[in-house]
Amino acid sequence: MKKLIILLALIPTVAFAQLDLKKTFKFATFYGAVNGGNSISDQDVWSVTHDGLQNEIIETPFDYSFIFGVRKIARMGYEPKEAFKNGTENSYSDAATIGKVKGFEFLFELDYKRQQGINYLDQNHFIRYVGDNYIIKTEYLMNGFADVEYFEMSERYRYKLNKKFSFNIGAAQRLAEPYGYDPLAEWKLSNGNIHYTYLAIQEGYTMEFDGDGGVEYCDPSGRCVATDAAVWEAVIIPTVLSDYTEQQRNLLKSKFEYSLVVGFDYYHYTKDFWLHSWGNLMPYHYDSGGEFSYHNYNDGNQWMDYSGGLILGYKLNKHLGIFTEGKYNKYWNRAWHDFSVGINYVVF
Repeated sequence: MKKLIILLALIPTVAFAQLDLKKTFKFATFYGAVNGGNSISDQDVWSVTHDGLQNEIIETPFDYSFIFGVRKIARMGYEPKEAFKNGTENSYSDAATIGKVKGFEFLFELDYKRQQGINYLDQNHFIRYVGDNYIIKTEYLMNGFADVEYFEMSERYRYKLNKKFSFNIGAAQRLAEPYGYDPLAEWKLSNGNIHYTYLAIQEGYTMEFDGDGGVEYCDPSGRCVATDAAVWEAVIIPTVLSDYTEQQRNLLKSKFEYSLVVGFDYYHYTKDFWLHSWGNLMPYHYDSGGEFSYHNYNDGNQWMDYSGGLILGYKLNKHLGIFTEGKYNKYWNRAWHDFSVGINYVVF
């Protein structure tokens, strides 16, 4: 949420912020939706105890999401026109550096969801202004399920080769998480193992012995989460370590990374064939120091960060068409991507 505040605070500092509200929100769409469905099925966990064979059923509650957003993004020629938006639409072109039209475009979306029994608050926001010779873009993405979070702002000079193809170059500022920090180091024993029992107790977990060799493991709320050491070690302890690691990392402040960025954008569309492609490369990063900076983590060396996307569609005839679309990001040696490839055949 702190990064979202930073994003909103930057809005008045850019040139497009001086547009009047009526003009700014003209053709914008506000939307909200509730979506839900089944999650993964129940799982049987078997264990052998002094009382014999025991069975424990791990239930995962149904998935749901509450989505609220507002967007003003010109629809590309290849995108279908939608009567209503429910927030689950996947528009690859939103990640492009340049949109279909010049001027001011934006997206703000909040998604509170439960997926496979875990709650997330996902966010996707960006503000973009495209002029004849410059581009300003600010974006913030947080995807809990994919464990991806980043904030980026860039200011670029744009050189148009023609109406379809352009290059850009400029500076990018990103918030980088701490690198090289191991929250579990203080819990490691001399043999390299982690003293996870004491760690779990510190985090509020308790163990209740019945005096006959039985034991119940309870979480900080007092709920019994395991009655067998095997389930405790195989199922609960990994969650304890994961939660503790995330908690300790969140206590460290992120820092701004300053990078040189170069990119391109290409857009061609007809009713039978379309190609939309973009790419960004960050070959140089300013070393501002810091114990947990990526420069320090990378032994002081430079590295390549890059991102890009491709959307291609071709109608071979009035019946048959093929398509492929996707995007790829690699920042700080961390990659995330999604894609779709398919074929359509229409009978009439």
